[in-house]
Amino acid sequence: MRYIPNSPEERQEMLDVVGLNSAAELFRSIPQDVQLNRALNVTEALAEPEVIAAMEGFAAKNTAALKPSFLGAGVYSHFSPTVVDHLIQRSEFFTSYTPYQPEISQGTLQYIFEFQTLVCQLTGMEVANASMYDGSTAMAEAYLMAQRVTRRDKIFVADSVHPEYREVAKTYTQHGDLEIGSVGFDEITGRISELSGLDNTIAAVVVQSPNFFGCIEDLQSLADQAHEVGALLIVVVTEAISFGLLKSPGDCGADIVVGEGQSFGIPMSYGGPHLGLFATRDKFVRQMPGRLCGVAYDKKGNRGFVLTLSTREQHIRREKATSNICTNQGLIALAATIYMETMGKKGLQEVAMQNAQKAAYAAREIAKIEGFEIAFSAPKFNEFVIRGPKPATEILEKLRIEDGIVGGLDLSKYYAGCENDFLVCVTETMRRTSIDDLIDGIRDMVPKDGRWTPA
Repeated sequence: MRYIPNSPEERQEMLDVVGLNSAAELFRSIPQDVQLNRALNVTEALAEPEVIAAMEGFAAKNTAALKPSFLGAGVYSHFSPTVVDHLIQRSEFFTSYTPYQPEISQGTLQYIFEFQTLVCQLTGMEVANASMYDGSTAMAEAYLMAQRVTRRDKIFVADSVHPEYREVAKTYTQHGDLEIGSVGFDEITGRISELSGLDNTIAAVVVQSPNFFGCIEDLQSLADQAHEVGALLIVVVTEAISFGLLKSPGDCGADIVVGEGQSFGIPMSYGGPHLGLFATRDKFVRQMPGRLCGVAYDKKGNRGFVLTLSTREQHIRREKATSNICTNQGLIALAATIYMETMGKKGLQEVAMQNAQKAAYAAREIAKIEGFEIAFSAPKFNEFVIRGPKPATEILEKLRIEDGIVGGLDLSKYYAGCENDFLVCVTETMRRTSIDDLIDGIRDMVPKDGRWTPA
Protein backbone atom coordinates (compact mmCIF):
# COMPACT_ATOMS: atom_id res chain seq x y z
CA MET A 1 0.00 0.00 0.00
CA ARG A 2 3.03 2.30 0.20
CA TYR A 3 2.76 3.54 -3.39
CA ILE A 4 -0.96 2.93 -4.07
CA PRO A 5 -3.18 5.84 -2.99
CA ASN A 6 -6.34 3.85 -2.29
CA SER A 7 -7.22 0.40 -0.96
CA PRO A 8 -9.02 -2.39 -2.90
CA GLU A 9 -12.16 -1.62 -0.89
CA GLU A 10 -12.01 2.04 -1.84
CA ARG A 11 -11.48 1.21 -5.51
CA GLN A 12 -14.48 -1.14 -5.48
CA GLU A 13 -16.57 1.53 -3.83
CA MET A 14 -15.68 3.97 -6.63
CA LEU A 15 -16.54 1.36 -9.27
CA ASP A 16 -19.92 0.76 -7.61
CA VAL A 17 -20.69 4.48 -7.71
CA VAL A 18 -20.08 4.67 -11.48
CA GLY A 19 -21.82 1.34 -12.13
CA LEU A 20 -18.87 -0.77 -13.24
CA ASN A 21 -17.66 -4.20 -12.15
CA SER A 22 -13.93 -3.77 -12.76
CA ALA A 23 -11.28 -1.19 -13.62
CA ALA A 24 -10.89 -2.89 -17.02
CA GLU A 25 -14.38 -1.70 -17.95
CA LEU A 26 -13.11 1.87 -17.69
CA PHE A 27 -11.12 1.20 -20.87
CA ARG A 28 -13.79 -0.61 -22.89
CA SER A 29 -13.79 2.19 -25.48
CA ILE A 30 -10.27 1.09 -26.48
CA PRO A 31 -10.47 -1.55 -29.28
CA GLN A 32 -9.58 -5.06 -28.15
CA ASP A 33 -6.93 -5.52 -30.84
CA VAL A 34 -4.79 -2.70 -29.42
CA GLN A 35 -5.17 -3.65 -25.77
CA LEU A 36 -2.39 -5.56 -24.01
CA ASN A 37 -3.98 -8.87 -23.01
CA ARG A 38 -1.04 -10.35 -21.16
CA ALA A 39 0.85 -9.63 -17.98
CA LEU A 40 3.64 -7.08 -18.11
CA ASN A 41 7.10 -8.56 -18.48
CA VAL A 42 8.43 -7.41 -15.12
CA THR A 43 10.27 -9.21 -12.37
CA GLU A 44 8.61 -10.48 -9.26
CA ALA A 45 8.31 -8.12 -6.34
CA LEU A 46 11.65 -7.10 -4.88
CA ALA A 47 12.59 -5.85 -1.46
CA GLU A 48 13.54 -2.18 -1.30
CA PRO A 49 17.32 -2.87 -0.97
CA GLU A 50 17.06 -5.09 -4.06
CA VAL A 51 15.29 -2.36 -6.02
CA ILE A 52 17.97 0.17 -5.05
CA ALA A 53 20.72 -2.25 -6.10
CA ALA A 54 18.98 -2.86 -9.44
CA MET A 55 18.63 0.86 -10.10
CA GLU A 56 22.29 1.47 -9.23
CA GLY A 57 23.18 -1.26 -11.72
CA PHE A 58 21.18 0.46 -14.44
CA ALA A 59 22.76 3.81 -13.58
CA ALA A 60 26.26 2.32 -13.77
CA LYS A 61 25.66 1.59 -17.46
CA ASN A 62 25.32 5.33 -18.17
CA THR A 63 29.01 5.74 -18.91
CA ALA A 64 28.37 8.75 -21.15
CA ALA A 65 27.69 10.82 -18.04
CA LEU A 66 31.19 10.01 -16.77
CA LYS A 67 33.02 11.17 -19.91
CA PRO A 68 34.82 14.52 -19.77
CA SER A 69 32.65 16.94 -21.75
CA PHE A 70 33.87 20.14 -23.35
CA LEU A 71 30.43 21.13 -24.59
CA GLY A 72 29.17 24.62 -23.83
CA ALA A 73 27.28 26.74 -26.37
CA GLY A 74 24.65 28.07 -23.99
CA VAL A 75 24.46 25.32 -21.35
CA TYR A 76 27.41 25.05 -18.98
CA SER A 77 28.78 22.63 -16.43
CA HIS A 78 29.50 24.51 -13.20
CA PHE A 79 29.90 23.49 -9.59
CA SER A 80 26.88 24.24 -7.41
CA PRO A 81 27.18 24.32 -3.60
CA THR A 82 25.01 21.66 -1.96
CA VAL A 83 23.18 24.35 0.01
CA VAL A 84 21.41 25.44 -3.21
CA ASP A 85 19.65 22.13 -3.79
CA HIS A 86 19.02 21.69 -0.07
CA LEU A 87 17.28 25.03 0.43
CA ILE A 88 15.10 25.05 -2.68
CA GLN A 89 13.58 21.73 -1.57
CA ARG A 90 12.09 23.29 1.57
CA SER A 91 8.33 22.97 1.27
CA GLU A 92 7.63 26.70 1.58
CA PHE A 93 9.76 27.28 -1.54
CA PHE A 94 9.09 24.08 -3.44
CA THR A 95 5.29 24.39 -3.36
CA SER A 96 4.83 28.18 -3.43
CA TYR A 97 2.59 29.71 -6.08
CA THR A 98 2.49 32.98 -7.96
CA PRO A 99 2.52 35.79 -5.34
CA TYR A 100 -0.79 37.44 -6.18
CA GLN A 101 -1.55 38.14 -2.51
CA PRO A 102 1.43 39.91 -0.95
CA GLU A 103 0.17 39.50 2.61
CA ILE A 104 0.73 35.74 2.41
CA SER A 105 3.63 35.75 -0.06
CA GLN A 106 6.26 37.86 1.69
CA GLY A 107 8.95 35.17 1.52
CA THR A 108 8.49 34.62 -2.20
CA LEU A 109 8.37 38.34 -2.93
CA GLN A 110 11.46 38.99 -0.83
CA TYR A 111 13.68 36.49 -2.62
CA ILE A 112 12.41 37.71 -6.00
CA PHE A 113 13.31 41.26 -4.93
CA GLU A 114 16.76 40.06 -3.92
CA PHE A 115 17.13 38.24 -7.24
CA GLN A 116 16.26 41.42 -9.13
CA THR A 117 18.80 43.38 -7.09
CA LEU A 118 21.56 40.88 -7.83
CA VAL A 119 20.78 40.88 -11.55
CA CYS A 120 20.98 44.70 -11.59
CA GLN A 121 24.36 44.58 -9.85
CA LEU A 122 25.70 42.00 -12.31
CA THR A 123 24.42 43.64 -15.50
CA GLY A 124 25.05 47.25 -14.48
CA MET A 125 21.43 48.12 -15.18
CA GLU A 126 18.90 50.02 -13.07
CA VAL A 127 15.96 47.61 -13.03
CA ALA A 128 15.46 43.88 -13.59
CA ASN A 129 12.32 41.79 -13.77
CA ALA A 130 11.46 38.69 -11.74
CA SER A 131 13.00 36.38 -14.37
CA MET A 132 11.72 34.84 -17.58
CA TYR A 133 11.51 31.35 -19.05
CA ASP A 134 15.02 31.21 -20.50
CA GLY A 135 17.60 33.29 -22.32
CA SER A 136 16.18 32.79 -25.81
CA THR A 137 12.64 33.91 -25.00
CA ALA A 138 14.07 36.82 -23.00
CA MET A 139 15.90 37.91 -26.16
CA ALA A 140 12.68 37.67 -28.16
CA GLU A 141 10.90 39.82 -25.57
CA ALA A 142 13.72 42.38 -25.86
CA TYR A 143 12.99 42.63 -29.61
CA LEU A 144 9.39 43.56 -28.87
CA MET A 145 10.32 45.95 -26.07
CA ALA A 146 12.75 47.83 -28.33
CA GLN A 147 9.99 48.13 -30.91
CA ARG A 148 7.65 49.65 -28.31
CA VAL A 149 10.26 52.04 -26.93
CA THR A 150 11.52 53.38 -30.26
CA ARG A 151 8.35 52.94 -32.31
CA ARG A 152 10.54 51.49 -35.05
CA ASP A 153 10.11 48.13 -36.72
CA LYS A 154 13.58 46.96 -37.70
CA ILE A 155 16.04 44.93 -35.62
CA PHE A 156 19.66 44.18 -36.51
CA VAL A 157 20.92 40.91 -34.99
CA ALA A 158 24.56 39.81 -35.07
CA ASP A 159 25.33 36.50 -36.78
CA SER A 160 27.53 35.74 -33.77
CA VAL A 161 24.47 35.58 -31.48
CA HIS A 162 23.61 31.99 -30.54
CA PRO A 163 21.92 30.51 -33.65
CA GLU A 164 19.22 28.77 -31.61
CA TYR A 165 18.42 32.01 -29.78
CA ARG A 166 17.97 33.67 -33.16
CA GLU A 167 15.66 30.87 -34.29
CA VAL A 168 13.53 31.13 -31.14
CA ALA A 169 13.26 34.90 -31.50
CA LYS A 170 12.33 34.54 -35.17
CA THR A 171 9.56 32.08 -34.31
CA TYR A 172 8.39 34.30 -31.46
CA THR A 173 8.09 37.43 -33.59
CA GLN A 174 7.41 36.12 -37.12
CA HIS A 175 3.73 37.02 -37.18
CA GLY A 176 4.32 40.62 -36.10
CA ASP A 177 5.55 43.58 -38.12
CA LEU A 178 9.22 43.36 -37.12
CA GLU A 179 11.82 43.24 -39.87
CA ILE A 180 14.95 41.38 -38.76
CA GLY A 181 18.29 42.06 -40.44
CA SER A 182 21.71 40.59 -39.75
CA VAL A 183 25.12 41.93 -38.78
CA GLY A 184 28.18 40.00 -39.87
CA PHE A 185 31.35 39.34 -37.89
CA ASP A 186 35.00 39.70 -38.77
CA GLU A 187 36.48 36.41 -39.99
CA ILE A 188 39.82 37.19 -38.33
CA THR A 189 38.79 38.45 -34.90
CA GLY A 190 35.46 36.63 -34.59
CA ARG A 191 33.65 39.71 -33.38
CA ILE A 192 31.78 42.67 -34.90
CA SER A 193 34.13 45.25 -36.40
CA GLU A 194 31.53 47.85 -37.35
CA LEU A 195 27.80 48.28 -37.72
CA SER A 196 27.14 49.15 -41.35
CA GLY A 197 23.73 50.13 -42.66
CA LEU A 198 22.46 51.75 -39.48
CA ASP A 199 19.90 54.51 -39.92
CA ASN A 200 16.97 56.07 -38.09
CA THR A 201 14.67 53.14 -38.93
CA ILE A 202 16.55 50.73 -36.65
CA ALA A 203 14.92 49.96 -33.32
CA ALA A 204 17.82 48.01 -31.83
CA VAL A 205 21.07 46.23 -32.45
CA VAL A 206 21.35 42.81 -30.78
CA VAL A 207 24.79 41.41 -29.92
CA GLN A 208 26.10 38.65 -27.68
CA SER A 209 29.18 38.95 -25.48
CA PRO A 210 30.96 36.63 -25.03
CA ASN A 211 29.52 35.69 -28.39
CA PHE A 212 28.73 32.22 -29.74
CA PHE A 213 32.41 31.72 -30.62
CA GLY A 214 33.50 32.74 -27.13
CA CYS A 215 34.83 36.14 -28.30
CA ILE A 216 34.34 39.23 -26.16
CA GLU A 217 32.75 42.10 -28.10
CA ASP A 218 33.68 45.79 -27.84
CA LEU A 219 30.30 46.76 -26.38
CA GLN A 220 31.14 50.43 -25.80
CA SER A 221 31.90 50.98 -29.48
CA LEU A 222 28.74 49.11 -30.54
CA ALA A 223 26.62 51.12 -28.09
CA ASP A 224 28.00 54.41 -29.42
CA GLN A 225 27.24 53.41 -33.01
CA ALA A 226 23.69 52.31 -32.17
CA HIS A 227 22.93 55.41 -30.13
CA GLU A 228 24.08 57.70 -32.95
CA VAL A 229 20.97 56.71 -34.93
CA GLY A 230 18.65 56.53 -31.91
CA ALA A 231 18.68 52.73 -31.71
CA LEU A 232 18.95 50.66 -28.54
CA LEU A 233 21.75 48.21 -27.84
CA ILE A 234 20.52 44.82 -26.62
CA VAL A 235 23.25 42.64 -25.12
CA VAL A 236 22.74 38.89 -24.80
CA VAL A 237 24.77 36.84 -22.30
CA THR A 238 24.51 33.05 -22.41
CA GLU A 239 27.39 32.40 -19.96
CA ALA A 240 26.40 34.24 -16.79
CA ILE A 241 29.64 33.37 -14.97
CA SER A 242 31.36 35.88 -17.29
CA PHE A 243 29.73 38.63 -15.21
CA GLY A 244 32.28 37.79 -12.51
CA LEU A 245 35.19 38.93 -14.69
CA LEU A 246 34.04 41.21 -17.50
CA LYS A 247 32.92 44.82 -17.35
CA SER A 248 29.14 44.89 -17.08
CA PRO A 249 27.10 45.57 -20.24
CA GLY A 250 25.38 48.47 -18.49
CA ASP A 251 28.72 50.18 -17.88
CA CYS A 252 29.44 49.76 -21.60
CA GLY A 253 26.25 51.56 -22.69
CA ALA A 254 23.75 48.72 -23.13
CA ASP A 255 20.06 49.65 -22.96
CA ILE A 256 18.66 46.14 -22.42
CA VAL A 257 20.56 43.13 -21.09
CA VAL A 258 19.09 39.66 -21.44
CA GLY A 259 20.63 36.31 -20.80
CA GLU A 260 20.58 32.79 -19.47
CA GLY A 261 21.13 32.31 -15.73
CA GLN A 262 21.66 28.53 -15.84
CA SER A 263 25.28 28.89 -14.77
CA PHE A 264 24.16 30.15 -11.35
CA GLY A 265 23.68 26.86 -9.52
CA ILE A 266 21.20 25.35 -11.97
CA PRO A 267 21.92 21.88 -13.40
CA MET A 268 22.15 21.41 -17.15
CA SER A 269 19.17 19.01 -16.99
CA TYR A 270 19.30 18.05 -20.67
CA GLY A 271 18.50 21.64 -21.60
CA GLY A 272 16.01 22.89 -19.03
CA PRO A 273 14.22 24.22 -17.11
CA HIS A 274 16.55 27.19 -17.05
CA LEU A 275 16.34 30.87 -16.20
CA GLY A 276 15.87 34.01 -18.29
CA LEU A 277 17.50 37.24 -17.13
CA PHE A 278 16.09 40.60 -18.19
CA ALA A 279 17.35 44.03 -17.11
CA THR A 280 17.04 47.53 -18.51
CA ARG A 281 17.19 51.25 -17.78
CA ASP A 282 14.72 52.75 -15.33
CA LYS A 283 13.25 55.02 -17.98
CA PHE A 284 12.08 51.96 -19.93
CA VAL A 285 10.52 50.13 -16.99
CA ARG A 286 6.93 50.59 -18.18
CA GLN A 287 7.77 48.76 -21.38
CA MET A 288 9.58 45.90 -19.66
CA PRO A 289 7.90 42.46 -19.97
CA GLY A 290 7.14 40.17 -17.06
CA ARG A 291 6.68 41.21 -13.47
CA LEU A 292 8.59 43.40 -11.06
CA CYS A 293 8.69 43.09 -7.28
CA GLY A 294 9.23 46.18 -5.15
CA VAL A 295 9.29 47.48 -1.59
CA ALA A 296 6.39 49.27 0.08
CA TYR A 297 5.63 50.56 3.60
CA ASP A 298 2.41 50.44 5.57
CA LYS A 299 1.03 53.35 7.57
CA LYS A 300 3.11 52.25 10.57
CA GLY A 301 6.29 52.33 8.54
CA ASN A 302 6.74 48.56 8.33
CA ARG A 303 8.51 47.37 5.24
CA GLY A 304 6.85 44.86 2.94
CA PHE A 305 7.32 43.42 -0.53
CA VAL A 306 4.73 43.78 -3.28
CA LEU A 307 4.18 43.01 -6.93
CA THR A 308 4.87 46.51 -8.24
CA LEU A 309 4.48 45.95 -11.95
CA SER A 310 2.93 43.13 -13.93
CA THR A 311 2.09 44.30 -17.41
CA ARG A 312 0.81 41.08 -18.89
CA GLU A 313 -2.29 39.64 -20.50
CA GLN A 314 -3.66 37.91 -17.39
CA HIS A 315 -4.25 41.29 -15.77
CA ILE A 316 -6.82 42.13 -18.42
CA ARG A 317 -4.53 44.48 -20.35
CA ARG A 318 -5.12 42.42 -23.49
CA GLU A 319 -3.60 44.26 -26.46
CA LYS A 320 -1.84 46.70 -24.10
CA ALA A 321 0.10 43.91 -22.41
CA THR A 322 3.86 44.02 -22.89
CA SER A 323 4.15 40.23 -22.79
CA ASN A 324 2.11 37.05 -22.79
CA ILE A 325 4.57 35.35 -20.43
CA CYS A 326 2.34 34.87 -17.42
CA THR A 327 4.78 33.60 -14.82
CA ASN A 328 8.46 33.64 -13.93
CA GLN A 329 10.85 30.78 -13.22
CA GLY A 330 10.34 31.26 -9.48
CA LEU A 331 12.07 28.19 -8.07
CA ILE A 332 14.92 28.44 -10.59
CA ALA A 333 15.34 32.14 -9.78
CA LEU A 334 15.53 31.18 -6.11
CA ALA A 335 18.28 28.66 -6.88
CA ALA A 336 20.24 31.35 -8.73
CA THR A 337 19.72 33.77 -5.84
CA ILE A 338 21.02 31.27 -3.29
CA TYR A 339 23.99 30.51 -5.52
CA MET A 340 24.92 34.17 -5.95
CA GLU A 341 24.49 34.94 -2.25
CA THR A 342 26.52 31.87 -1.27
CA MET A 343 29.36 32.57 -3.67
CA GLY A 344 29.44 36.29 -3.07
CA LYS A 345 31.35 38.82 -5.15
CA LYS A 346 34.78 37.29 -4.52
CA GLY A 347 33.55 33.74 -5.06
CA LEU A 348 31.99 34.62 -8.41
CA GLN A 349 35.17 36.40 -9.45
CA GLU A 350 37.24 33.35 -8.49
CA VAL A 351 35.02 30.99 -10.49
CA ALA A 352 35.18 33.32 -13.50
CA MET A 353 38.96 33.56 -13.24
CA GLN A 354 39.32 29.78 -13.11
CA ASN A 355 37.16 29.49 -16.23
CA ALA A 356 39.26 32.01 -18.13
CA GLN A 357 42.59 30.55 -17.03
CA LYS A 358 41.72 26.92 -17.76
CA ALA A 359 40.29 27.80 -21.17
CA ALA A 360 43.38 29.87 -21.99
CA TYR A 361 45.65 26.94 -21.05
CA ALA A 362 43.70 24.52 -23.25
CA ALA A 363 43.65 26.92 -26.22
CA ARG A 364 47.34 27.70 -25.90
CA GLU A 365 48.39 24.04 -25.85
CA ILE A 366 46.09 22.98 -28.69
CA ALA A 367 47.38 25.84 -30.86
CA LYS A 368 50.85 24.29 -30.60
CA ILE A 369 49.70 21.07 -32.32
CA GLU A 370 50.56 20.73 -36.01
CA GLY A 371 47.50 21.34 -38.21
CA PHE A 372 45.34 22.90 -35.48
CA GLU A 373 44.72 26.56 -34.70
CA ILE A 374 42.46 28.79 -32.66
CA ALA A 375 40.07 30.25 -35.22
CA PHE A 376 39.56 33.80 -33.95
CA SER A 377 41.98 36.33 -32.44
CA ALA A 378 39.63 38.32 -30.18
CA PRO A 379 39.90 37.97 -26.37
CA LYS A 380 37.87 35.06 -25.01
CA PHE A 381 36.32 33.91 -21.75
CA ASN A 382 35.82 30.15 -21.39
CA GLU A 383 34.99 29.09 -24.95
CA PHE A 384 37.02 29.10 -28.15
CA VAL A 385 36.84 27.67 -31.66
CA ILE A 386 39.39 25.10 -32.84
CA ARG A 387 40.02 24.87 -36.58
CA GLY A 388 41.38 21.47 -37.55
CA PRO A 389 42.94 19.99 -40.69
CA LYS A 390 39.92 17.78 -41.41
CA PRO A 391 36.16 17.79 -40.74
CA ALA A 392 35.22 18.43 -37.13
CA THR A 393 32.84 15.46 -37.22
CA GLU A 394 35.80 13.12 -37.73
CA ILE A 395 37.88 14.75 -35.00
CA LEU A 396 35.05 14.70 -32.47
CA GLU A 397 34.14 11.11 -33.34
CA LYS A 398 37.72 9.97 -32.78
CA LEU A 399 37.83 11.75 -29.41
CA ARG A 400 34.54 10.16 -28.40
CA ILE A 401 35.26 6.60 -29.50
CA GLU A 402 38.98 6.25 -28.85
CA ASP A 403 39.52 8.64 -25.96
CA GLY A 404 36.13 8.71 -24.24
CA ILE A 405 35.95 12.51 -24.49
CA VAL A 406 33.11 14.74 -25.68
CA GLY A 407 35.38 17.21 -27.42
CA GLY A 408 33.02 20.05 -28.30
CA LEU A 409 30.35 21.23 -30.73
CA ASP A 410 30.63 20.88 -34.50
CA LEU A 411 29.93 24.36 -35.93
CA SER A 412 29.03 23.16 -39.42
CA LYS A 413 25.54 22.57 -38.05
CA TYR A 414 25.09 26.33 -37.78
CA TYR A 415 27.57 28.02 -40.13
CA ALA A 416 28.40 27.23 -43.75
CA GLY A 417 32.12 26.93 -44.42
CA CYS A 418 32.89 25.87 -40.85
CA GLU A 419 33.18 22.14 -41.55
CA ASN A 420 36.57 21.96 -39.79
CA ASP A 421 35.60 24.14 -36.81
CA PHE A 422 34.37 23.04 -33.40
CA LEU A 423 33.54 25.01 -30.27
CA VAL A 424 35.26 23.99 -27.03
CA CYS A 425 34.26 25.07 -23.52
CA VAL A 426 36.37 24.72 -20.36
CA THR A 427 34.82 25.52 -16.98
CA GLU A 428 36.08 25.32 -13.40
CA THR A 429 34.75 21.76 -13.11
CA MET A 430 37.29 20.47 -15.65
CA ARG A 431 40.40 18.97 -14.04
CA ARG A 432 43.88 19.56 -15.43
CA THR A 433 44.16 15.84 -16.23
CA SER A 434 40.99 15.95 -18.35
CA ILE A 435 42.21 19.03 -20.24
CA ASP A 436 45.51 17.27 -20.89
CA ASP A 437 43.63 14.19 -22.10
CA LEU A 438 41.84 16.38 -24.67
CA ILE A 439 45.15 17.91 -25.76
CA ASP A 440 46.77 14.47 -26.03
CA GLY A 441 43.79 13.09 -27.92
CA ILE A 442 44.09 15.85 -30.51
CA ARG A 443 47.88 15.48 -30.68
CA ASP A 444 47.52 11.76 -31.38
CA MET A 445 45.69 12.60 -34.61
CA VAL A 446 48.77 14.18 -36.16
CA PRO A 447 50.28 11.79 -38.77
CA LYS A 448 53.69 10.40 -37.81
CA ASP A 449 55.31 12.18 -40.75
CA GLY A 450 53.46 15.41 -39.90
CA ARG A 451 51.69 15.48 -43.27
CA TRP A 452 47.95 15.76 -43.41
CA THR A 453 45.99 14.19 -46.23
CA PRO A 454 43.60 16.76 -47.75
CA ALA A 455 40.01 16.15 -46.60
